[in-house]
Amino acid sequence: MDEAKARALLAEERRRLEALLVATRQDAASDREAVGGSGDIADPAVALTAEEGDDATTESLVARLEAVSRAEDRLREGTYGRSVRSGLPIPDARLEADPAAELTVEEASSQT
Repeated sequence: MDEAKARALLAEERRRLEALLVATRQDAASDREAVGGSGDIADPAVALTAEEGDDATTESLVARLEAVSRAEDRLREGTYGRSVRSGLPIPDARLEADPAAELTVEEASSQT
């Protein structure tokens, strides 16, 4: 994959993730406010459950943003598109589907 395309894919993924992170954090703030609000006894439990989901989603999005940052680093270093484990090339189709991919499909499958 050429550098310009990789850069564009990573930039788009970063924008998408940052927007999701902002929305999730706003939802989490609303859920935290709901916990402190008045209502019947079930209301805090529902809000707390939603808050836990928001926190898990936030953690996942932050981890994904870190993966994008690592991919951007590899692009600058000239190692983008190669497995961080084996150095084997990662097919362009995989990078188009997941621009932050660090492993080949086979390596990622064996990891689970």
